[in-house]
Amino acid sequence: MTNEGNRNVRDLRRANRARLLRHLYFHGPLSRQDLIHATGLSSASVSNVVADLLEAKVVVEAGSVESDGGRPRILLHADNARYQVIGVDVGETRIRLERFDLRLREQASIDVPIVGRRPDPDQVVAGIASGLGELAAGQERRILGVGIGVPGIVQREPYAVVYGQTVGWDAVPLEELLRAHTELPLFVDNGATTMGQAELWFGSGSTSGSAVFLLIGSGTGASLIMGGKPLRGSSTSAGEWGHTNVQVGGRLCRCGTRGCLEAYVGAPAVIARYQEAEGAAELDPADEEKALSRIMLLAERDRSPAGEAARSVLEETALRIGVGIAGLVNLFNPRRVIIGGWAGLTMAPALLAPIREATRDHALRLPFSQTSIELGALGPDAVARGAATLPVARFLDAGGELPALPPNTTREVGRAAAAAR
Repeated sequence: MTNEGNRNVRDLRRANRARLLRHLYFHGPLSRQDLIHATGLSSASVSNVVADLLEAKVVVEAGSVESDGGRPRILLHADNARYQVIGVDVGETRIRLERFDLRLREQASIDVPIVGRRPDPDQVVAGIASGLGELAAGQERRILGVGIGVPGIVQREPYAVVYGQTVGWDAVPLEELLRAHTELPLFVDNGATTMGQAELWFGSGSTSGSAVFLLIGSGTGASLIMGGKPLRGSSTSAGEWGHTNVQVGGRLCRCGTRGCLEAYVGAPAVIARYQEAEGAAELDPADEEKALSRIMLLAERDRSPAGEAARSVLEETALRIGVGIAGLVNLFNPRRVIIGGWAGLTMAPALLAPIREATRDHALRLPFSQTSIELGALGPDAVARGAATLPVARFLDAGGELPALPPNTTREVGRAAAAAR
């Protein structure tokens, strides 16, 4: 057989491995007969691929079920305990690192605080390197890779370069900077996109092929899922929902323009608008999570001018979010809109009804009637979990084949992390 013929056979076999492994990962445990019906592959192909996956210890047997008149059928599932992955959420006040098994169940986590008003790239790289060293120390299971969710646009030139206009990052070569500290495979993507993938796989979007996931934190973004995949645009920058204009000549946004949605609904903007209101209570804007929680508490319980100011600011915030969602509903006609991010999950439980009302009032009736607006199911750590899906997705797409790693990688990660500290 020619080299091209050999390559075609290998490609077909790898594609079949990926097809079966993905199905077992998301729908297992399943029998070989189940896999034949679900994938459309022949009995011989399923038998051969399953034998390969069992031999590679990517798939394991998981008991048996009775069959109609024949021998019991052996059930199979992906070996979720054999490998681990790490997800990183680069926020504006902290870096969250979590180690997961293959099924994205958390095994360990670390928070690294960010000092200063903006996340400095060198500080972020040192924080990630230190966290990786702690999470990998003494870890015997193979780590498939590190996924990293960041604020801003990610382009591959050919390595991941981050354009985070609101945090002062202009073409930061994050992947290359991290390469000095780890040999583990790195996967960098926008934080809203990683959050959306986590919710799509395991959370509120798991039954939808068409959804919009909104990340409202210090910044504001969106992940647009169409046909089960993120919509990335021509240069990966699709989803910058927070920088759609909602007020001509409006409030100054951190990106430098005026009237962006983020200038009204991002956590710093909500806190600033409250502080500007007559009768507002004193807050510490440096601690955004504590300040936003205080505003929510004042709005719920306080009948003084401070409480009235909080309610007024939150009413406008709900209106702005609803108008922003209405634009997405009219443009993309999603089946679901999922609100997440730490600030979104802090505000939205109390604001969900007025957000839905504002969306209804500003959207076309038909697409609005086909859309539900819900809260994310995975909590504020969805960005880190979503980042961890990136090496898992690569593993599944490769049919369980592992990337080559230099020897003693885990040990080298620990040494580099110690040097970074």
